[in-house]
Amino acid sequence: MRENTLKAIWARGDAVVNGWLSIPSAFSAEIMAHQGFDSLTVDMQHGVVDYQTAVTMLQAVSTTSTIPLARVAWNDPALLMKILDAGVYGVICPMVSTVEQAEAMVKACKYPPQGYRSWGPVRASIYAGADYGDHANDDVLVMPMIETAEALENLDAILQVPGIDAVYVGPSDLSLALGYKPRLDQDEPAVVEALRRIVSACKKYGVIAGLHNNTPQYALKMIEEGFQFVTIASESRFMAAKAAEEVAVMRQGNVKAGAIPAY
Repeated sequence: MRENTLKAIWARGDAVVNGWLSIPSAFSAEIMAHQGFDSLTVDMQHGVVDYQTAVTMLQAVSTTSTIPLARVAWNDPALLMKILDAGVYGVICPMVSTVEQAEAMVKACKYPPQGYRSWGPVRASIYAGADYGDHANDDVLVMPMIETAEALENLDAILQVPGIDAVYVGPSDLSLALGYKPRLDQDEPAVVEALRRIVSACKKYGVIAGLHNNTPQYALKMIEEGFQFVTIASESRFMAAKAAEEVAVMRQGNVKAGAIPAY
């Protein structure tokens, strides 16, 4: 089976730099895959990506050594199994708040006897190799999201569920749950304290802590705090930010030059 290099990065004690794909385009996915990210996550929850397009995006990512992941829309066995069959090496699942929900996610992602995932790795066996079934239970990453007040209450118990490799913090939903406005790169003391609590608990139980960030500066700060899976914004945010920057330069230059638009 093709190596899941994220596990090797974590084994060295390093952090994974993850990219985020919300645009339904194989070409933009291919561009992102060539920029040096350790992994890329196809967002099927809040991104505008359907299953068929996701498959083409995964095919584009597979032209590189970048590890393909996906965030599903919900903790639904059908969604989890189908995107795993498409060849992702890990799944992120939103709104996992209880031990029972965490156990259900794990079981849907694991072949018997660890779970009840149905056999049919239609593309996974092409991407990963003919021996995919022999290694999938060990190599495919299961990453529930910790983003509700209930999840914080049940954090220690969730982290002890066998089969969970990492947890992923959705800072906007976590902020809402704690009574603050939803945003990335939070500096509200209560949210920061919750993030530190999650990292501490993850280290206690040998689980990787992951977080979505808006800027590389904040992501680096979070790595220092102990997060070992950090996402930087998304390709749509990158495109919007760079486009706005370039247009602003042109507008400012146009004013300085006293240019009069031609019609």
